[in-house]
Amino acid sequence: MKMIYKSFAISLLALTTLSHTYNSQVSAKAKVSEHATQSVDDLRFIGSQTVPYNTQFDDTKVGAISGITYQPTTHRWLLISADRSEQNPSRFYEAKLNYNQNHFNKIKLQSMHFLKQPNGSNYTNKNHYKDNPQDIVADPESIRFDPLYKQIMYTSEGDRSLGLNPFIHLASLQGDFITEIPISHTQKMDQHAKHDFRNNLALEGSTFSADGHSIWTATEASLIQDGKSPTPTTEGLSRITQYDRQGRLLNEYAYRLDAIPKSPGKGKEAENGVSELLAINNHEFLTLERASVQSSDNSYHNYVRIYKINTDQATDIKNQESLKQTKIHPVKKELIADLNKEDIGHIDNIEGITFGKQLPNGHDSIVIVADNNFNKAQKQQFMAFEVIPK
Repeated sequence: MKMIYKSFAISLLALTTLSHTYNSQVSAKAKVSEHATQSVDDLRFIGSQTVPYNTQFDDTKVGAISGITYQPTTHRWLLISADRSEQNPSRFYEAKLNYNQNHFNKIKLQSMHFLKQPNGSNYTNKNHYKDNPQDIVADPESIRFDPLYKQIMYTSEGDRSLGLNPFIHLASLQGDFITEIPISHTQKMDQHAKHDFRNNLALEGSTFSADGHSIWTATEASLIQDGKSPTPTTEGLSRITQYDRQGRLLNEYAYRLDAIPKSPGKGKEAENGVSELLAINNHEFLTLERASVQSSDNSYHNYVRIYKINTDQATDIKNQESLKQTKIHPVKKELIADLNKEDIGHIDNIEGITFGKQLPNGHDSIVIVADNNFNKAQKQQFMAFEVIPK
């Protein structure tokens, strides 16, 4: 009888373990299913909120919010700051966004977490780095909840002047380092500045695939070896890259950037690039394309368009070192919204986009955010939109 009971107990334990594993897999799949939206064909503006300049929270200065992400099963929102540890160490905030299909009511910050280096310490700033090159200066740009595991992904744009490459890190929900996802060698620096990313125009956008099994990134502008960045009269090419969870390069596609919508003032600057990427399904994505143009009076005007792109039929360029003088098919682009043509008022430095909560009418929502660069003349805007399906 003891042997029978023991055998039964072992079988029951195995069955329980199998059931737990199955339920975990089902739960993970359910989370991915909730996270993925199948149709985005138009957007309707709901409203906006602004976090005031010089807002303080948990002894940090709130600003330069460059990325936003939402977890539908827990209703958590995360906001990442592009602070290069100049104001305070690199960090992200947890917040509550209160809106429905008619009004955007308020934003409430709930907690703050410092992002940690692999050595467990906070990221450092440029001045400290000069004497402590074993540390890292992060330029956080994008943040995403992991749809399969209780963790986050965030990116850093790198810094050519410091010899620091862009990176993709996975971290705990408290910001502790877990692992790094290697990036393609075509996006890493060489010693002669003839290869890889342009400074401050590098790894800007990121998203998990709709099924959660791969990671996609977008360079803001053209890599040095791929040709010139956009001008008011010419387009450019950036790269949309897919990695598996170990960092193996799966696919890569060219993304055709619009020409800059308006010429800058004499001797002034202007640029256009991809500021964020968001998966709709496993072959369609939303891109935020944002142009910034300096006028003769030194003021800046932003031009923001949201595109839906499709990687089907696009040329896989993962084995191409350069896109110059090559015949390729970039991803297909479809304009979803030109924010400058919408009746939503001032458009600032839009850098983040995420799917938000489901609205009372059953439609999905999207929230975008502007990075104010800790500049009093700019606004830390949050805008909510209703997703209009086909």
